[in-house]
Amino acid sequence: MDDLMRQRVEGIVAHYRELEARLADPAVLADAARMRAITREMAGWEDLVRLYGQWQTVAGEIETARDLARDPQADPETRAWAEAEWERAKGEAAALERRLQALLLPRDPNDARNVIVEIRAGAGGEEAALFAADLYRMYTRYAERKGWKSEILSQNPTDIGGFKEVVFAIEGRGAFSRLKFERGVHRVQRVPVTEAGGRIHTSTVTVAVLPEAEEVDVEIDPDDLRIETMRSGGAGGQHVNKTESAVRITHLPTGIVVLCQDERSQHKNRDRAMKVLRARLLDLAESNRAQELAEARRAQVGTGDRSERIRTYNFPQGRITDHRIGLTSHRLEEVLDGDLDPIIDALVAADEEARLKQAADLRGAATS
Repeated sequence: MDDLMRQRVEGIVAHYRELEARLADPAVLADAARMRAITREMAGWEDLVRLYGQWQTVAGEIETARDLARDPQADPETRAWAEAEWERAKGEAAALERRLQALLLPRDPNDARNVIVEIRAGAGGEEAALFAADLYRMYTRYAERKGWKSEILSQNPTDIGGFKEVVFAIEGRGAFSRLKFERGVHRVQRVPVTEAGGRIHTSTVTVAVLPEAEEVDVEIDPDDLRIETMRSGGAGGQHVNKTESAVRITHLPTGIVVLCQDERSQHKNRDRAMKVLRARLLDLAESNRAQELAEARRAQVGTGDRSERIRTYNFPQGRITDHRIGLTSHRLEEVLDGDLDPIIDALVAADEEARLKQAADLRGAATS
């Protein structure tokens, strides 16, 4: 590791330790907003601190093995073992340095946030709605595997168990950093349960993944909101049509409309609708900024455009293909049961590789 990189890493580690110390301050413990801000920042540097600790351990192993390999008093067998250990440790250190370089790149400031996921049936009618339900189950099962919490905020179910639309929150450290790669159009190829002739149909579902916004992140003028209450419709028990518990909020400047009706309480539905609205407004603001910086972000995996087909689920062949990185797996059932990490890990690695290459190209251009 060169001196400049080591100084940067050690500076971040020192800052991380300072943040740890702040969490013991009674004034911080009494301020929920400050605690959230500190823990979110710490989560962003947690992997770097852990990897640097591993690198320091391996660096010590390199020094020990090198000294032993060069010791004239050691017997030939010991020196041969030390040389092999020296080479192994150098390879491990190089791999750790590469990971640390990736973590030093400019990061998505939303990576440590919780997420709001919106799944909508696209082309394919009832079959698309059924697959939307399959994807909802896939993400909630993935959340369970990661120890995250999930909660439905809004849903529009069909009579046979599908979803025309379902909006849900996932709370967990680093949820956005993993699930942001799921944004886009998901395509399914299978024989629908509603198809008597046994023909394979192709349907699509869109997935939007929004970083959850807090009140301090998005300023909303109450005068910009039109809030309407109404009786709930659809499945949900006998109470749904008796009281005006459903809430529809329209953000007048942008035209964004959010409807929540799943709770019996009008107050709870209003809180959920505002939660979704804040996330959509934050996403809109960041999308506008992203357009201005499109060149700088082109190296990311895919474009992030939600109209882009990112993945195909082929049931007859038990195959799943991620088109952004050309990854094909025959573990369709396992993936739909929430075993998404192998695919997401590959997407994260491809994203880091692309950003490292972009950084190297920029350095090369600056020195030429």
